[in-house]
Amino acid sequence: MSKKEKFPLYLSPEKKAILERRYQEDGSRSITAFIERAVNFYLDYLSANNAGLFLPTSIKSYLDGRMGQLEERLSSIAFRQAVEQDMVAGILADAYQFSGEDLRRRRAESVQNVRKTNGRISLEQRVRGAWEEDDEWQD
Repeated sequence: MSKKEKFPLYLSPEKKAILERRYQEDGSRSITAFIERAVNFYLDYLSANNAGLFLPTSIKSYLDGRMGQLEERLSSIAFRQAVEQDMVAGILADAYQFSGEDLRRRRAESVQNVRKTNGRISLEQRVRGAWEEDDEWQD
């Protein structure tokens, strides 16, 4: 432990009463330890120059909870979408007989379409795209 220096600290009576009450709530062994922790925190805050690193625990806890809810919701949506996609794939597989080459060609085309549209593809776009490919005279 490093050597400590003693120096006078002047506080209003109200602040001193708050300090005496709060250091025990914090679990500090002494008022000096409490003040030292507070000074360290504030110095780190100034050094970081970013209040986001020092969010109050309640705000951080709230944000963590909301992010957890969002993660659960997105997972649920992705699961439902995968179920729907599997149903469509099953219906198509039952109705049509595709060769391995047909499936490879279709997969490559689908990957290109999704990349080209950044994943925002709809049946209407797909139908319009197929019609536009057939009409060579359109530019």
